[in-house]
Amino acid sequence: SDWSADSWSDYGSPDKPGTTLARTVPDGNPLFPDIFHTDRLLFYERFKAYHDYILADCKASEVKQFIADYLGKVLEPSGWQAIWRTDVFEVLVGVVDVNFSTLKAVVQLSEPFLCESKDGSFTLECMQELLELKEHQILLQELWVVYDESGEFDQTALAIEHVRFFYRCIWRTWDEEEEDEFDYFVRCVEPRLRLHYDVLEHRVPSGLVADYQNLLSQCEELYEKFLNVRNSISNNDSDSEAENVSMVEGLKLYDKVEHLKQKLKLIENPLLRYVFGYQKYGSLQAKGARPRGTKVIHVVPQTMPASLLHQLTRDKLCPESCEGIEVQFHCDPLAAVNACYEGDRVVICPGHYVVDGVFCIADSVELEGYGLPEDVVIEKEGKGENFFECTGANIKISNLRLLQIDAVEGILNVHRGKTTLENCVLQCETTGITVRTSAELLMKNSDLYGAKGAGLEIYPGSACTLLHNGIHHCKEGILVKNFLDEDYEAPKITMVNNIIHNNEGYGMVLVRPVRVSETTDDAAQGTKGIFPFLEETPKTSRSGIPRFLDWDVQPTQAGDETACAEGFRQEQPGCVTDELELYKRAETSEQAENNSEIAQLLGATSAKKSQMNKKRLSKLGFMAADDSLILQEMFVFVEGNQFKWNGKGSFGIFLF
Repeated sequence: SDWSADSWSDYGSPDKPGTTLARTVPDGNPLFPDIFHTDRLLFYERFKAYHDYILADCKASEVKQFIADYLGKVLEPSGWQAIWRTDVFEVLVGVVDVNFSTLKAVVQLSEPFLCESKDGSFTLECMQELLELKEHQILLQELWVVYDESGEFDQTALAIEHVRFFYRCIWRTWDEEEEDEFDYFVRCVEPRLRLHYDVLEHRVPSGLVADYQNLLSQCEELYEKFLNVRNSISNNDSDSEAENVSMVEGLKLYDKVEHLKQKLKLIENPLLRYVFGYQKYGSLQAKGARPRGTKVIHVVPQTMPASLLHQLTRDKLCPESCEGIEVQFHCDPLAAVNACYEGDRVVICPGHYVVDGVFCIADSVELEGYGLPEDVVIEKEGKGENFFECTGANIKISNLRLLQIDAVEGILNVHRGKTTLENCVLQCETTGITVRTSAELLMKNSDLYGAKGAGLEIYPGSACTLLHNGIHHCKEGILVKNFLDEDYEAPKITMVNNIIHNNEGYGMVLVRPVRVSETTDDAAQGTKGIFPFLEETPKTSRSGIPRFLDWDVQPTQAGDETACAEGFRQEQPGCVTDELELYKRAETSEQAENNSEIAQLLGATSAKKSQMNKKRLSKLGFMAADDSLILQEMFVFVEGNQFKWNGKGSFGIFLF
């Protein structure tokens, strides 16, 4: 419930003057007096309170004492009213004292008696009896301070809100067992606080949020069982067989708890939750063919002018053989895709469609816009979900404009199978297209822009063919992940007549591990071992790695910032399609001259650097990898590409 409220986070706002708090009607119930409105504090307000005033650099075992010390400085010990809330009832009480060491307030029922319960069974006598059982002491986080215009109790209301939020959203029952040599705020509070606000702002996929909540519930349940087993062993001094069985059970529970805790920490870490990847849709199962064997053309929308229906029937709905084909009409594209089976086709008429959901395509289907991409627009609503997830053997998407606004997930993920993207416009928000291991992408005559990450991410073991595309105004143009130290094949990349321009970073980045032969000193000596003709401008982090080795192509003429690619391909029969062969035959001498540099980039290795690496590795007993062979294996065919006006240059290598 804490994650369902609207987002009020602000990571970088300055401190705001004044401490006056707003008032609100408690749950819209006019029976009770107004309370302080404190549950929508900004991120930086909570961060500053926990870091500067409450927890500072305390250890996990010191948390409760630090909170008690903080409350002792800011909390009014008496003289204020509050609403005591539980899952069953709400009642108005007056605070007469505060026990800071136990984080409890000593309360009395207010006059007149105000109480509301789900079943109406809590009378004045019942509440008095309950308070006597509790010795009139109530946990502070169960109290909501009644509004007071004087401002005298502002800090009291804020302090209780910080305590309540901490124990609801930050604290875990197993935190007390964290090792004390670690700073509790850095290790636990900050990542959990950021995750909370990332979820509020829909920056985390809803599936990952659900996974986190499930893992948290499982961990709490198992930890409680573990504590019960541990306590039963500690209370029993006998060395019986039953105790030995309990010890084994306790060890198993402990291992399970530790495993779940590690999973929770991965999700809480804003970097690792995406480095390790969340692939909820990677295991989608195809429906296959319809039981009755028919194929369907799905048309969007359900209603349309008669003239449009006539044109659509003539152009799309009457193929040469209509036998066994049905036509169905749908209100929106998502409903049409969800109704598809193997071999179906979706035809979307001109219009602007706003969808709230994920296009999960697990069968071989075609998704086609009827008209130009600017006429058929699909806009994604909702921040925390993916847009297109493709796992089908042969998927085709054409003549569409895909629009993301304020999203946190990529625009298209190809998990496996082949996806063809033709004549489309993709306006991205975070990352653009991701081609996973063993997947294949054919992107043709399309335009991709606006990604805050890479416009195109190519994973090891994938295949990517890019023909006549534009990739621009992204953080990076193309990101090629080649983990050569792992058991992955290099990706197979074909690029023809693409324009990669106006990206903030590099036009193309190769991500790979540091090899034995490469050190920071080697990087400082020059880059001619890999790219002989490139000028080096190294960027190193404080620790040295991960780091960028970035090179920009030297212009052939003054003011010319274009680097073109051509004419490199493997000499293997059958590896070039007929279309690519036509490009090769149509090559002009001007293209050959301008593209010679990229040919060197992809195919050449400096003999001097290569000999130096081999000599160094031979002393260590290793065989040096030939970078030219690696690049030739990766780039199957490259011709006529242009890299223009990219902020950091045309090409870079990210070493980790």
